[in-house]
Amino acid sequence: MARASSESRLSGIGMLTSRFKFDAIGTSWEIDTPTPLRGDIREHILDIVERFDSVYSRFRKDSIVMRISEAKGVGSFTFPSEAVTMFDLYDRLHAATEGAVDPLVGRDLELLGYDREYSLAPRPREEGLLRPSWHRDVIRDGSQLTTLRPLMIDLGAVGKGYLVDVVADVLEKAGLVDFIVDGSGDMRHRGSSALDVGLEHPLDPEMVIGLANLNNRSLCASAPNRRRWGDTLHHVLDGRTGQPTSDVIATWAVAADTATADGLATALFFGSASRLMAAFDFSYVRMFADGRVEASGNFEGELFT
Repeated sequence: MARASSESRLSGIGMLTSRFKFDAIGTSWEIDTPTPLRGDIREHILDIVERFDSVYSRFRKDSIVMRISEAKGVGSFTFPSEAVTMFDLYDRLHAATEGAVDPLVGRDLELLGYDREYSLAPRPREEGLLRPSWHRDVIRDGSQLTTLRPLMIDLGAVGKGYLVDVVADVLEKAGLVDFIVDGSGDMRHRGSSALDVGLEHPLDPEMVIGLANLNNRSLCASAPNRRRWGDTLHHVLDGRTGQPTSDVIATWAVAADTATADGLATALFFGSASRLMAAFDFSYVRMFADGRVEASGNFEGELFT
């Protein structure tokens, strides 16, 4: 059984007997295929993820994201053309959550201790400063961003999902029709046989709360339990307050592409799911801190709670 955790578990892999494992953008990846991937395909994938990290990481001194954070004021920065897909998605998520999903939470994550050194030691916040906003403090023209104040961008809500899509595109162009790309809970499935994905309980990794039936779609999961420090601190922040969320403790979103599923898995921590359902084509499950589990009417799978 596959696990789409808060992360995730899989069954139904069938003939996908070969596995390519590697580490990228701070987490572990697995690609399951019917036969071993050729060496040139593996090298191409590793090169793509390295280049992605070199542009978008807030943990690398040489990235564009870090150049933006070090700018003292107004500046213009040109990202690769691929960034348009991610920026467009952030525009939609930002609007659908009334600003809760915002790529400008990077500074908040640093102040909470989720910084380049992984200090996990919170620091005092600057008092009296207006919170940064994606729609107020950034002017975008395609892949070019003009920043109106010093900012730390964090594309974590959609970046890993987008990279899963890029890797999947490499496999499809190489002629593969059956595969799973799994970036630590952000997964894309292609093939003739559906995949059962266990929804890992956020409070007990030995349990699942249900199964998602995944068939030529993407599933992404999010939960604070994998990146938590202190009593209440974790990486899922509300962009309107800069503070960790508390009402929802795990989400799973299924969509046609992994970037969208990834973004929606974050958006489901905030507010009304019906507003997201009106803006995006997807299905979901989410679990609340009081133990309640909510699923959309179009969710294909089974819940055990």
